[in-house]
Amino acid sequence: MIRKLSGVFLLVLTFVGCGKDNLVIPNVPVNFSAPLTDPRLIRLSSPGGAVAFSDYGVAGIVIYRTTNGSYVAYDRCSTVNPQKMCAVELDEPSFTVTDKCSGAKYLLEDGSPAKAPAEIALKKYTTYIAGNTLHVTN
Repeated sequence: MIRKLSGVFLLVLTFVGCGKDNLVIPNVPVNFSAPLTDPRLIRLSSPGGAVAFSDYGVAGIVIYRTTNGSYVAYDRCSTVNPQKMCAVELDEPSFTVTDKCSGAKYLLEDGSPAKAPAEIALKKYTTYIAGNTLHVTN
C-alpha cells in the first residue's frame, strides 16, 4: 500500500513539475555598473523613476527606484511565453511595464503580475550601491 501511494505521489509530482511554472527566464550573467550621476540614470533620481536597457540580461534590464528610495532591477523578458523573449516596455508613469506581445503588465515595485495573462513575477536581479555607483548583478 505504501509503495503504491509513493508511486502515485511521484507521478503527481512529475505532472506538477511539467506545468508552466517551469517556463523560467534563463540564467545569464548580468554585470551592470554606472555612477548615479550617469545621464542614463537621471530618471532614478527620485522614487517612481525607471530606466530600461536592452543590452543586459535575457531581454534587457529595467531598474526602478522604489517608493522607499531603494533600487530594484528585473530582466525585461516577460514571464508570459518566455521562450519568445519579448521585452517589457516602460509605461508612463513608470510604475508598471507592459509586455506588448501578450498585453501582460507587471508592477515595478516588486515585479509582481498586475494584469493577465501574467501569472509569474519578473526575474529579479541583485542591486546595490557602492560609493556613488549602482550595481546590478546576479
